[in-house]
Amino acid sequence: MTAYAGCLRIALDLAARGVPVLPLSRDKRPVANCRACRDNVCGGRPVMKTPGPCLCPRSCHGWAAATTDPSVLTSGAWAAAWRQAGAVGYHPGAAGLTVVDLDSPDAVAWARGALPATRTVSSTRGQHWIYLGAMSSHNGVRPKVDLKSSMAYARWLGPGAGTMVRLPDAVRALSVREETTPARGRVVSSALGPATFHQGVACGCRHTETYLREALARGLALIAAKSESGAGGQTFGVARFLAAQHATCPGPCSLAPVREQLVAAAVAVGVPEPYAERAVTRGFADAGAAT
Repeated sequence: MTAYAGCLRIALDLAARGVPVLPLSRDKRPVANCRACRDNVCGGRPVMKTPGPCLCPRSCHGWAAATTDPSVLTSGAWAAAWRQAGAVGYHPGAAGLTVVDLDSPDAVAWARGALPATRTVSSTRGQHWIYLGAMSSHNGVRPKVDLKSSMAYARWLGPGAGTMVRLPDAVRALSVREETTPARGRVVSSALGPATFHQGVACGCRHTETYLREALARGLALIAAKSESGAGGQTFGVARFLAAQHATCPGPCSLAPVREQLVAAAVAVGVPEPYAERAVTRGFADAGAAT
């Protein structure tokens, strides 16, 4: 079987299982854009960082070209790309997956002690750990550790071994922690006042005002304790925990005051405000609470 036929057969099999795929060249990168799309002059495909009206029938724009449509994969427009292909890539986020790319033995050893076991696939220098659930993609969240999910591609290395589990908070928090760890020597804002929460802002809440205030106070204390590093990840975890307490309330439970105080607490220990807001938003969303 030729490399062309072998890659296409794998791609069609993955596409039939709902995994969007694309050809990768022998250097493991997406096949280069055609002349009409070079340097993104076409505007890019939808959902690219620079959205545009590109309707190129070829496999241009990397992960954004990934598809499950067999008529596209076997089309004449894609034939030249498959002839150049040395591997098959896929778009994890569109398949509802996140790949933790561990690119060294040390990174693999770290993951075994820090992350829940899931399906693993051996790579050239390490392993891919694959979880059920999509998130934003980030490179370099730890030495030799990348997160590949939405707006990214991963190389197909085989089905792997082990049972795939849901994307854990420990992986989501890696992206927040990387973005929000305060720089050394940064001046920390003055301490926050006491936690405030009154039940009037949560008329459908099933909790007592004392419970709400104490829970918020404990959460703020946890964030304040991360003055050296890890405040972003802690903020995400606190936001997720607090929001989860309201997931079964008759509601609506307006958590806007809680959001404001969590963001302020993170900013007070050196987290940039946009990152603090993102950590809280992700925490609330991950808890599934109506806010």
